[in-house]
Amino acid sequence: SPPAPPARRRTAFAEGVDRLRHAATTEPGRLRIIGAVLAALVVAFGAVTAWQMTDRAAAADAVLTSSQPLTSDAADIYRSLADANTAASSGFLAGGQESAATRDRYERDIATAASKLVNAAANAAPGSPSTATITKLNRLLPEYKGLVERARTYNRQGYPVGGAYLRYANEKMQQEMLPAAQDLYTMENERLRADYADATPYPWPAIALGLAALAALAWVQRRTYLRTNRVLNHGLVAATAASTVVLLWLTAGHALARSHLDDSYDHGVRSLAVLHDARIASLKARGNENLTLVARGAETVKVGDTTLDAYDHDFTRDIDTLAEGLAHARRLADDDTGARPVTAAMGNMTEWKKRHAAAREQDENGNYQQALDMVIGAKGATGECFDAVDKNLATALKHEEAEFATAAGDGRDALTGLPTGAAVLAVLGATGAVLGIGRRLSEYR
Repeated sequence: SPPAPPARRRTAFAEGVDRLRHAATTEPGRLRIIGAVLAALVVAFGAVTAWQMTDRAAAADAVLTSSQPLTSDAADIYRSLADANTAASSGFLAGGQESAATRDRYERDIATAASKLVNAAANAAPGSPSTATITKLNRLLPEYKGLVERARTYNRQGYPVGGAYLRYANEKMQQEMLPAAQDLYTMENERLRADYADATPYPWPAIALGLAALAALAWVQRRTYLRTNRVLNHGLVAATAASTVVLLWLTAGHALARSHLDDSYDHGVRSLAVLHDARIASLKARGNENLTLVARGAETVKVGDTTLDAYDHDFTRDIDTLAEGLAHARRLADDDTGARPVTAAMGNMTEWKKRHAAAREQDENGNYQQALDMVIGAKGATGECFDAVDKNLATALKHEEAEFATAAGDGRDALTGLPTGAAVLAVLGATGAVLGIGRRLSEYR
């Protein structure tokens, strides 16, 4: 007869299950299993806590040192470009009498935009949409400068074509450069929100493992007490104490960090965004006010059945946006130091609108020189109001940036040492659990 087939060899897993089942039939075996489970739970609790808190601490640090500063840089790029455009139109209106201050302001704005673009490029991910936008702005910036210089050259020589070059430069700024800068600002804002979203969620997996580890330690100590009548097992008590410290540190530290980060967003980031938008609106309004006099009615727009000066129409839109932004910023201001410059800017804006209306009346009545003096003159001009609005908004921005930095810094600092501390205490706790169970096992030898 044919030989019997060889017995099928059992898998290592099946053999391991059998050995575990056999071990569970004796008290020493059960204690070894309990010790291994306790140590694994405590170590897992510490490891998950360290992992989640490392991620949240990194995100909190990015909020403070990377994404929010880059968002501000993106806003500064937009502001510098818009202000350069405003300074260029102011200098053009002055003709051969362009002041050194106006020229310096234009050059300073262009230099600021260029340096901020370099900083943004250094911090943007290669191949990202932000990098593409930065590359585009770096290409457009010298083109814009060239158009402005041509406009100035022809203007000094008295050629009307200078106005056409300035309008072309303004179109490049308004239609290509500022939208690109706005896109960059939007992308950096999204990055900032993503960092907040990574820094603030509750670490539920770590909390759940901590509660499970404490419940298991409590059960084992009760089991030990019922079997031995001994109230305390030093190793298990040490493991319980270490796990409790980690859980309390985790919940309290994260709650404190979350509170500070939420505060930095509500009373910092939101106010900064509104103030940046208001400052940009004021710059656009000033640029359009100047271009109204540069174009002298050459650019019009139809609103219903009415034909309006295009730049003056845009000025009205921008000044309304500024008014809304200032009102919103005033509501968000949570102390007098932040509210005071915004209130002052509102007063400056109201006076600006009055002076602008008077200048437009002179221009429409054919008094171009009087209108020009009321816009760029040395005293009592709308330029004074614009400068005051810009200065007060800069003061408000500086205050809100300090508020943000304090709150976000406190949020980041609340997580300091937590990942490392959790890992160390988890190792100590697991060691205590093993030693505590080992103490019980020694009684069976």
